[in-house]
Amino acid sequence: MMLLIRYAFGLCVIGLLWQMGSWSMGEELLPNVFATLNAFWEALQTASFWEAVGVSTSRLAIGLFTAIAVSFPLGLWMGHCPKADKVLSPLLFITFPLPKIVLLPVFFTLVGLGDASRILLIGLTVGYQVLVIIRDEALNLDPAYMKAFRSMGGTYCQAIWHVYVPAALPALFTSLKVAAGTAMAVLFLAESYATTSGLGYLIMDAWGLGDVLNMFVAILGMSLLGLALYGLIALAERLFCPWIVRGKRQF
Repeated sequence: MMLLIRYAFGLCVIGLLWQMGSWSMGEELLPNVFATLNAFWEALQTASFWEAVGVSTSRLAIGLFTAIAVSFPLGLWMGHCPKADKVLSPLLFITFPLPKIVLLPVFFTLVGLGDASRILLIGLTVGYQVLVIIRDEALNLDPAYMKAFRSMGGTYCQAIWHVYVPAALPALFTSLKVAAGTAMAVLFLAESYATTSGLGYLIMDAWGLGDVLNMFVAILGMSLLGLALYGLIALAERLFCPWIVRGKRQF
């Protein structure tokens, strides 16, 4: 109940600030809250809006899944295998500072203008953040855990499942929470060029037509998608890491 009250209060504050901004700047620049919510409700009743939501959601979901599937095991391997880390860590930290969004034209050239380029960009951006955090978490694992596990007769393969993975899961969800906002920004930029689908396209298309109201409708849709993503990550953390989140304030 308290969680709902806190979020209701936060929404009221945002709505008030939004409305004050609309009054000060004018509705031609920032439409008022009620007009936007009404237009958003009308958009929810159209198939085209839900199609855009579905396209953006699928691009985001596949990109995140790809990032986790590659970066999580690779980070564990680098963190627990000194030889692998010695070879791969220089490559990681040389390429990590590169803003991955600048590679979008390269992906368009090499992979094409379809969804694969956009998904690859999301996966690469999130994957690097996951990889760095998981590797560091694996490197910092207390050796006492492995000594205790081996003293009970555990094998290396069993240690991966019962020690290495559980120890790294909290770091995985932390990295995904940090990367959620970045993933949404990359999704928007990837959908702003050479496409006619997705929420990012709706935003830029409405902006180009000077349709400020529908631009904010699409912005609201992308904001809610980002909120849903963060909420799903937090829920997954509660399900897979109950020993961490028990007694911890959520959201």
